[in-house]
Amino acid sequence: MSQVLDTPPPIQAPADDLKALAARHGLSVSGARPSLPEYIRQLWARRHFITAFATAKLTAQYSEAKLGQVWQVMTPLLNAAVYYFIFGVLLGTKRGVPDYIPFLVTGVFVWTFTQSSIQVGTRAISGNLGLVRALHFPRAALPISFCIQQLQQLLFSMAALVVILLCFGVPVSASWLLVIPALILQFTFNAGVAMIMARWGAKTPDIAQLMPFILRTWMYVSGVMWSIDKLTKNDHLPHIVTVLLQTNPAAVYIDLMRFALIDSFHSKQLPPHVWPIAVGWALLAGVGGFIYFWKAEETYGRG
Repeated sequence: MSQVLDTPPPIQAPADDLKALAARHGLSVSGARPSLPEYIRQLWARRHFITAFATAKLTAQYSEAKLGQVWQVMTPLLNAAVYYFIFGVLLGTKRGVPDYIPFLVTGVFVWTFTQSSIQVGTRAISGNLGLVRALHFPRAALPISFCIQQLQQLLFSMAALVVILLCFGVPVSASWLLVIPALILQFTFNAGVAMIMARWGAKTPDIAQLMPFILRTWMYVSGVMWSIDKLTKNDHLPHIVTVLLQTNPAAVYIDLMRFALIDSFHSKQLPPHVWPIAVGWALLAGVGGFIYFWKAEETYGRG
């Protein structure tokens, strides 16, 4: 018994010695964050997985519904019909807005792209913990993949939007080509914000419950159902409010799409310096959100 009691405690090796021993044998920390260039290289190497995962999620989204993929188009169209009745008819926001139905439908479709990207991005990590804990891959692949899924859904909806534009007498024009750079900028912005929200959602899953209220408020100030240009022409608004409305990123991308697709929506209705603003928001959110997400790479799926 005395022998047991008198046994000295085991000597622990200093942390520096353990690090040196691991380095000497080529060992590294499991799940350690790679450098930013290496992280980008790993993401690019998995680009086929990212697009395939997005397509699979989109296909499975309405797999149990009888109308299947038709809901990809019907959902935003039904939302547009509700908004037209409430805002266009009851509240009279369509007065003084040429081609109001194309104006409204374009706003709803473009806004839905941003809204859905941020919503699914918030749950990108917290809602896929099994995948995150089972496989080693750059975690940014998940929010980016979900944003690609929403872009694919928007492209389906754009086919219906083109039909609506033609039915209401909006002619095909060369300006429709501006849709491509506008969508690239909006996708970059959406993906950046989705990665920011994915990091927050991974740490605090309850944020996902708040997002519908935040996004609904954002929608109401983004000119989806009403004309920001028409409102800001009145002098009763403080200058700072006018600037905030005009530089609101969601409103900027909506206005660019309206300018590209609707011939009655003229350049004078766009906020000043609209393209530099759109590029600035895309770079700020896209690059900043990516770096912000990467900095917490080794924490995802732990705890």
